[in-house]
Amino acid sequence: MPTMKVTVAQIVSETPSIRSLRLVREDGRPLGPYRAGAHIDVTGPTGILRQYSLCGPPSEAQSLTIAVKREPDSRGGSAALHEVCEGDIIEIGEPRNILAVDPDATRHVLVAAGIGVTPLLSMAYELHGNGAEFELRYFTRSRTETAFADLLENRAEFRDRVRLHTGLSRADQRRTLDDLAATLTPGTAVYTCGPAGFMDTVAEVVTPVVGAPNLHIEHFEAAAVDTSGDTAFTVELDTGESFEIPADRSILSVLEENGIEVFKSCEEGICGSCVSGVLEGEPEHRDNCLSVADKAAGDQIALCVSRARTPKLVIELF
Repeated sequence: MPTMKVTVAQIVSETPSIRSLRLVREDGRPLGPYRAGAHIDVTGPTGILRQYSLCGPPSEAQSLTIAVKREPDSRGGSAALHEVCEGDIIEIGEPRNILAVDPDATRHVLVAAGIGVTPLLSMAYELHGNGAEFELRYFTRSRTETAFADLLENRAEFRDRVRLHTGLSRADQRRTLDDLAATLTPGTAVYTCGPAGFMDTVAEVVTPVVGAPNLHIEHFEAAAVDTSGDTAFTVELDTGESFEIPADRSILSVLEENGIEVFKSCEEGICGSCVSGVLEGEPEHRDNCLSVADKAAGDQIALCVSRARTPKLVIELF
């Protein structure tokens, strides 16, 4: 995918472990607008590539803003971006979306926890700009760990749509989510991002009300998958080329080994870069990027992690 060099124009310490970086093009040309919920590939000083959600106003064309949480067990990605300074140059990819605003929803409820507020913040900007009915619920461990607290409470034009929930126990979180679910209707779209356990709870609470297609989840981490029962299968491209996929190899790795160019990034089933079309056969979905509706349709597959339920898949590279 195309990349570009950008300058770190501004750095803000949002919490002791989270900093936001505003990025601008070296040549001064616009970077946006983009669709709310988008993320970008970021290659930092160590050369490690990671994906970060855009959290600024999507209509702001001159810059892009990301927020980076420094993880204790960072392998160099987040730690390196906590060492960059204003004026430094980094490399990014173009914005792309797995998560996006549902145009058919009558109401939108954004439910974030921790650093998961980042993609939902851009959605709040867009929904407010469109005059949509929405609210943002943001759960954090403490006031100190609440990113963008001043913005959300005092400066954002949509601050009256924001409710902060700090320091709640798991039981109190569940009760708060139950109360929220009681206000929802089947026409409501719910968007959630945060730790896996938190998102599981959100899904458990709201899905019976809004239905699985109206729950939109943004994952930051790959889910654990049992691969002990994996078997080989055949993949055929729409061009007629055919490849055997061994039990211990991914479709992506086999295609690359044979000189087939495939867009890729995270290689963990999160970013959606390698999603391709399925023309024949039934995929076994193991990704965290396709929606429930997309998986049910069976006409797309994430080549880096997903496999086949049938002996053969015929795919079309996007």
